[in-house]
Amino acid sequence: MSARATATTSGGPVSTTKRPPARKGEGQWALGYREPLNKNEQSKKDDNPLNVRARIENIYAHTGFDGIDPGDLRGRFRWYGLYTQRKPGIDGGRTATLEPEELDDEYFMLRVRIDGGAVTTEQLALIGEISQTYARDTADITDRQNIQYHWIRIEDMPTIWEKLEAAGLSTMEACGDSPRVILGSPVAGIAEDEVIDATPAIDEIKRRYVGDKAFSNLPRKFKSAISGLPDVAHEIHDVAFVGVDHPEHGPGLDLWVGGGLSTNPMIGQRLGTWVPLDEVPDVWAGVISIFRDYGYRRLRHRARIKFLVKDWGAEKFREVLETEYLKRKLIDGPGPEVPDEPRDHVGVHRQKDGNFYVGAAPIAGRVSGSTLVSLAKAAERAGSRRIRFTPQQKVIVLDVAESEVDGLRGELTKLGLTSDPSPWRRGVMACTGIEFCKLAIVETKARAVDLVSTLERRLVDITGEVTAPISVHINGCPNSCARIQTADIGLKGQIVTDADGKQVEGFQVHLGGGLGLDAGFGRKLRGHKVTADELSDYVERVVRNFVAQREPDERFAQWVGRTDEEALR
Repeated sequence: MSARATATTSGGPVSTTKRPPARKGEGQWALGYREPLNKNEQSKKDDNPLNVRARIENIYAHTGFDGIDPGDLRGRFRWYGLYTQRKPGIDGGRTATLEPEELDDEYFMLRVRIDGGAVTTEQLALIGEISQTYARDTADITDRQNIQYHWIRIEDMPTIWEKLEAAGLSTMEACGDSPRVILGSPVAGIAEDEVIDATPAIDEIKRRYVGDKAFSNLPRKFKSAISGLPDVAHEIHDVAFVGVDHPEHGPGLDLWVGGGLSTNPMIGQRLGTWVPLDEVPDVWAGVISIFRDYGYRRLRHRARIKFLVKDWGAEKFREVLETEYLKRKLIDGPGPEVPDEPRDHVGVHRQKDGNFYVGAAPIAGRVSGSTLVSLAKAAERAGSRRIRFTPQQKVIVLDVAESEVDGLRGELTKLGLTSDPSPWRRGVMACTGIEFCKLAIVETKARAVDLVSTLERRLVDITGEVTAPISVHINGCPNSCARIQTADIGLKGQIVTDADGKQVEGFQVHLGGGLGLDAGFGRKLRGHKVTADELSDYVERVVRNFVAQREPDERFAQWVGRTDEEALR
């Protein structure tokens, strides 16, 4: 039967045109959908999450864990960087089958918000001391340039906040449906090839908007990156500003929106605009306001700005930004230069003032409070007062005189922070994993350490032939906190079946993803899974195949794109 037909009644022909079903409202505030459509939206309407701090300080710090309201515990706490951590001993196969209260430990993960990854040595020493006193000496450098603690007690939070805030640090909106930490270039203000130092824009956005209740109830999290260099993974952020030199107007920033990973990865879209540095905060506020007002709130898995940008397209998004929010036209502009290879700032590099910065690599960001205290002291002995964390889970000491470089490098090595790492240590990243994360299915940090040490031992004969680090990103679940889709070798944790038919920890493999020249998502081989025990063998085999088969100057992503599946298994 055709889509259009007629039926006859005593009154004559009646149209029976089939209309498409009405699309459900997506909970967009700007279209009048103000009533909450799920429990997360209801929770935020019931009480602005920023109000939870008063309850932590005045009630929960005194009652302890058992006195915490569940709505605060698993919801509003996140606006102050707090997540309940995973109860020890629960295997990954049970992650999706247990209730939240069964997964909750009575301790918390806590993120210290460090916009642009920039701290002084005094701040770094304090971060380390807090770890030693309150977090069992745990500290991880995240790929959001934060520091993450574990084993935090709710009773200690008022004192932790007091100490952090006295030093100019914060945990406010480190998590939650809010404007999270703003990534910035770790070499902002010192790089010789920087288009523009974007630090003033980051500082102004933080001053104006972080903690502003106008932006504390977003549809979901909102990730920003602002850099004068293409070194902050700008292609996969909700909003990003990247340094660009306009032929008429000079240095400014190019605007991107709608990037993101997780289970529906998307590369951000350029709006084709040139934004002067002093206008970045206003434009940023316009973009986040569109997300707040037009973002999809009905379904959590569609509540990121990338889905709105995909449905609208860049042209409509720019039009709405200009007409409804900025009330003016933006200047057209060129795109940023595409780097030849990813920049992680590891090693010794000259600053534009003649000093040097030294970038060093822990394994997958795993450090400790004691390490951070020692790092602060080592930097000060070398004449530095400034430290930066990178979006690749690395650390940089700035402002080092040439005469102090070798001595500092030696001290960093003693701390497990080598500035001349193997390509395997340099290229590995890992999320928190099953050790602490309630969403995880497999172990990640310890596995990264084991993988690096194994590859360093086995691949000595070809290490010199690997001219650029081959990135290996290990994630404990599908959410891609470790950016698995944009790694050379991305590993998504899941339960797999081994050769004996047993259910064990393992990984789905993504190969040949990247940013910059290779911007795109890794290739998945149909039905191909690797058990955790096979991981080192597998990575070694693929790397050896690449070295043996590549063309001159061919990058790993290019080789993956053209090679047959047999060499990738």
